[in-house]
Amino acid sequence: MGSIKNRKNMIAGFFCALLLVLSGLLYFGGYEKLNADDNVITIGVFSDSYWEVQNGYSYQILEDAIEIFEKQHPGARVEYVSGILKEDYSEWLSEQILAGRAPDLFFVLPEDFNDLAELGALKDLTRLTGGDGEFDEKRFYSSAYRYGQYNGVQYSLPYECAPKLMFLNKSILKKEGVPLPGKEWTWEDFYEICSQVTKDTDGNGMADQFGVVGYGWEEAFESNGITLFNRKGTECYLTDEGVEDALVFLERLKELNVGYNVTAKDFDLGNVVFQPMWFSEYRAYKPYPLSIKKYSGFEWECIPMPAGPDGDNISTLNTLLIAMNEHTSHEEYAWDFMKTLTCDVGIQSEIFDYSEGVSVLKEVTESEETLKLLMESSGSGNSLNLQILSDAVENAVVTVRFRNYSEAMTKADEAVNAILEGNSNIRMAQIVWNRAINQYLKEQ
Repeated sequence: MGSIKNRKNMIAGFFCALLLVLSGLLYFGGYEKLNADDNVITIGVFSDSYWEVQNGYSYQILEDAIEIFEKQHPGARVEYVSGILKEDYSEWLSEQILAGRAPDLFFVLPEDFNDLAELGALKDLTRLTGGDGEFDEKRFYSSAYRYGQYNGVQYSLPYECAPKLMFLNKSILKKEGVPLPGKEWTWEDFYEICSQVTKDTDGNGMADQFGVVGYGWEEAFESNGITLFNRKGTECYLTDEGVEDALVFLERLKELNVGYNVTAKDFDLGNVVFQPMWFSEYRAYKPYPLSIKKYSGFEWECIPMPAGPDGDNISTLNTLLIAMNEHTSHEEYAWDFMKTLTCDVGIQSEIFDYSEGVSVLKEVTESEETLKLLMESSGSGNSLNLQILSDAVENAVVTVRFRNYSEAMTKADEAVNAILEGNSNIRMAQIVWNRAINQYLKEQ
């Protein structure tokens, strides 16, 4: 844990240094040209899967996109540095920007996007998207497209994504005679099912079958229409009425387990009905080629998240982005290659072949070819509904993001856990912690 924290602090330090260096370079006009060769563009990429799943195709999609681009642009070349691990990528990219050698294009991890946009390292794409008659933002899932915006400005394009869905053990529901919830199910439906299935099945006096694992405050807040921070990240709304409803609901769910700490292993063993999961995780563990078959002992299916009284059946989206260097000297080539990676149907289709994510193009994800491929790889003919997947991506929450967002969320997590684990009145605890978080935001 300490090493992870140290790495995060180191990367944060790099971004602080970037702010100073970039300001100086812009002021004195000393930013180095990226390439002497006008026909060569560079792209920053990491070698392993964004979804943290081992596979042997880390560069396949990129290589295929390069081949298409170079055929369309005779004499042009795309180059990249291979072998950079995802865990080292943020540090590597920040070093390249500091040295004035950043690639013309680069993949952007969600946790780095705010800082890079704030620091002026990313090119505003508004003129390019608006002035290109071949570019149509409506082809993208709207939530994925908005993911690349900071303060209303389009600084990047989405490359691949994955929504969080609720996965359920159909075998338990069948055994207990409980019908599957509909796609517009609510918190009360969720609680009722969890209450019905939580029981002692082997007669030893202890519950060994449970309703849910992994459903936390972020899922509850999102599905109850809660926006925790304002757009600038200067104010927290932990005292909103919807927050109290979410906290009370989480307490009710926890009480069903009568003190037992339900874990993901319990779900893997077929003893839990519900678990929220990124769709990329479903794809990573379900396919036969990986020979993992983690959940082979029961039937399962994915459905939307349950809706709170003030919310909807929505969840979050995880999106890998592609951005253009603010100082690129190859804007035209860079823009065309961005479009190849994000808008070419063939390249986006390969995400379902060589990655664990979901294409950001509606026409690709909703195609019959995609359904057939996912069904074949899952080994199940009825565990996937493309309409549920597509709706989840299109309607996903795009959280308000600001500089130091990760740190603010860590404070919120500390607050919520303290409220749920404490014995004080929830409403009073909300007020105390909201004041503390707002003081923290003011000091940033």
